[in-house]
This record gives sequence, structure tokens and C-alpha cells, in this order.
Amino acid sequence: MTRRHYISGISIVVAAGLLGAGALVVVGHSKVPPQAIASSVTRTPELIERAWRLPVAATFNRELTWQSNASRCGPAAVANAYRSLGEAASTESEVLAGTGWCWTGMCILGLTLDELADVARAKASRKITILRDLSEEQFREHLRRSNDPSQRYIVNFSRQQIFGAGVGHHSPIGGYLETEDLVFILDVNSDYKPWLVERTRLFAAVNTFDGEKKRGLLLIE
Repeated sequence: MTRRHYISGISIVVAAGLLGAGALVVVGHSKVPPQAIASSVTRTPELIERAWRLPVAATFNRELTWQSNASRCGPAAVANAYRSLGEAASTESEVLAGTGWCWTGMCILGLTLDELADVARAKASRKITILRDLSEEQFREHLRRSNDPSQRYIVNFSRQQIFGAGVGHHSPIGGYLETEDLVFILDVNSDYKPWLVERTRLFAAVNTFDGEKKRGLLLIE
């Protein structure tokens, strides 16, 4: 979940002091009803099976480590992507260690795409590129490249555009079924789990603002 949409989607109570003194307490956050999740995306068993066999999705071994709380989808997405690439930082805690981010246990306002890029750069020597303000054709081309097992894409999108409710979110892309024009999202939230969505709908969800900047893709090479 990203910074400004996370804060708009939760209620918080701030008490005096930090951590043991009583810091930031999350008392609720935006939830999408299970029926809306089920009806908004594609989970046809035959298509999901084909998606898991895509070259990048296969490196995840049909396993994802779910985000530990509503604010940590970004670190969870990086951790899962790095695990699939054989990087040492393969858990949320390892990804965040020493970065100064989310030290309370919560990514208090969520992480923007730029902040998540900084976290990712701190934990591996790989090239990290932020891709935003893409045209629809540029977006399609990157989706084609998302089947290349030498790299990983993390997508930052608005759930509102796909599910009719919810806030900003980060998750890895498992690949692209080009014939069907469906994108495989390896959702790190255990309420959603992996799903397929039409490219045009995902583009609409990415082509939204998180504060003053557009959402986009994080490319790990």
C-alpha cells in the first residue's frame, strides 16, 4: 500500500511517545469484500495453471510470503522478487534491515514507488529502474519483457480501479499471457492471492496518481 492512499484508507490513533510508550495504532483499513475480489479478476484454473508455468512465475515455485501487515506490501513484494532471483534479502525484515524504513513494524503512511526503489537498491547490487508515465504501448512492451527470467517487475497500482474499492498496492508481476492479453499478478496480500487481469484494466490502475506522481513499475535487473 502506498503512502498517501494508505493514510487515506486507514484510521490511526497517535499516542504519546513511540513503540513501548504507545506510538501509532492502526485501528482499521480499507477492505475489499471477498465477493468483489472473486468477481473482479480471472482465476480460471486452466489459465492460472498456465500462468504459473510462465518463465518468471515458475521461479517463485508457486510460493509467496504474504505481507505481514497492511502497510508492508512494498517490502514483501521486493522480498518475494529477490527470493525468486536467489538474492540473500528474501524476507520483509531482511529487505528493510538497516534502511531506516518501517522501523516501528509499520510502514507508517506506506512506501511510494520511489521509496520502495531506495529500499530495493539498499539490498542488492542489481539495477533498479522506476518506470512511470508510460504510454499504453510502452506498458504492453514491458509486460512482454516480464516473461524474461533475468529480470523482475513490481507493479504499483490502485485497487480501486480493478476491484471497485481499496487503495494503493505493490506486488510482483509473474508474467504475461499475451494471446489472452492477461497479466499475472503475484499478489502478496493473503486475502487476494495471485490473479490474472486484462492488460487494459491493469494499465488504468497503474495510470493513477499517488500524491503528485503517477504510479508505475519497478524494474529489477
